[in-house]
Amino acid sequence: MTNPWKTLSSALKYENAWFRVRDDQVIRPDGNPGIYGVIEFAPSVGVVALNEREEVALVRQWRYTRNEATWELPVGSSKPEDGGLLIAAKRELAEEAGVEAAEWRQVGHIDSIVGATTERATFFLARGLRIREANPDPEEQIAVEWMPFRLALSMVLDGTITECISVAAILRVHLLLSEA
Repeated sequence: MTNPWKTLSSALKYENAWFRVRDDQVIRPDGNPGIYGVIEFAPSVGVVALNEREEVALVRQWRYTRNEATWELPVGSSKPEDGGLLIAAKRELAEEAGVEAAEWRQVGHIDSIVGATTERATFFLARGLRIREANPDPEEQIAVEWMPFRLALSMVLDGTITECISVAAILRVHLLLSEA
């Protein structure tokens, strides 16, 4: 399929440490002029860290935007200095959960809100774990809990875990483990 949109110009409207918002002046597919708002994110990562007992590291943290505490995998944005998504995943796992892993496998990705954002999240399965001290970002207050992977899967299916990267990654890893 060819791109039916024509971008005439882009204007940055807002930016902070996590995202940028721009307005694009466009010609829409119907030939009329319009404005398309785009939220730009750095690529994100998520990690399913499984220990030898098939327990997964889940983090619980207060999400300002939701005004509630959520259950999630260690997830976060990549940074230019990471030098790649695997390095970003290793950093996020260490920062949020205090875990290092000897074995890494990229298991998929998800595009969030494709009509409004550029966000793509890549997720990894990490094994061969070693516990160390967590070092969360200043705006994060995180509790780490190790849960049986099957319980985490149940939490996805019953709606307890709703964060999209976590949902997609847990389901993907479940399929991979079922095929093994």
